[in-house]
Amino acid sequence: MSRPRWASIRAGLEEFWAGPYRRTFARARREEDDLFRMVVLAEALGVPDPAAYYTAELIPALYEDFHAWHRRMGMDRSPLEHVACC
Repeated sequence: MSRPRWASIRAGLEEFWAGPYRRTFARARREEDDLFRMVVLAEALGVPDPAAYYTAELIPALYEDFHAWHRRMGMDRSPLEHVACC
């Protein structure tokens, strides 16, 4: 069999096995990302964080999705004074 044919079979099998769980995987990834974001932003939110020194450099990477995150967490406005996204 040729390579493109094997790739096609592989893609079909992957869709067969993973397709029904795609939503579950996406939800799990989103929950994991939310937990990670909470850990990184814990100090800014007023929760003492023993790893704040190590997570401070990750904060700029999280600003892009900050608005969607705080809306998903049920906060109408940004909980941080220095981040006005709304």
